[in-house]
Amino acid sequence: MAEGRHYWLMKSEPNVFSLDDLAQAPKQTTAWDGVRNYQARNFMRTMKTGDQVLFYHSNAQPPCVMGVAEVVKPAYPDPTQFDPHDAHYDPASPTDQPRWDVVDIRFVRKFDVPLSLDLLRGQASLNGMELLRKGSRLSVQPVKPSEWNEILRLARTHRD
Repeated sequence: MAEGRHYWLMKSEPNVFSLDDLAQAPKQTTAWDGVRNYQARNFMRTMKTGDQVLFYHSNAQPPCVMGVAEVVKPAYPDPTQFDPHDAHYDPASPTDQPRWDVVDIRFVRKFDVPLSLDLLRGQASLNGMELLRKGSRLSVQPVKPSEWNEILRLARTHRD
């Protein structure tokens, strides 16, 4: 990817790890672990410190963008892949060439009103967004600068 800041969307089920959990974590920071999709992993491998993240609650009622986080540490091996007691253990991942990575993210802010998936679908300017593409299930995905700006505009102006 080109130099400069990039934008991403990361999905999490709020009953597993929510934006509020991130805000309450030590230093408001966490390792984004457990990603077990190669394309999502490859996106994480391109993330740089300072990249911005839309924090999305999936499997929620309604699914929605909750706020913003920031990448504070680029990709490094996910330690859960080596822990046989962890749900994300991968016995096929060699320690000398780990298969899975994490990035560290830090809480930036929570939107006053969550931006629902239906609201986003109603914005013509977001029609090409990966999140809105039929069948898109990636837990980590790129966001174009124009989409990022539109979502931040919606966060400033939308009142439920």
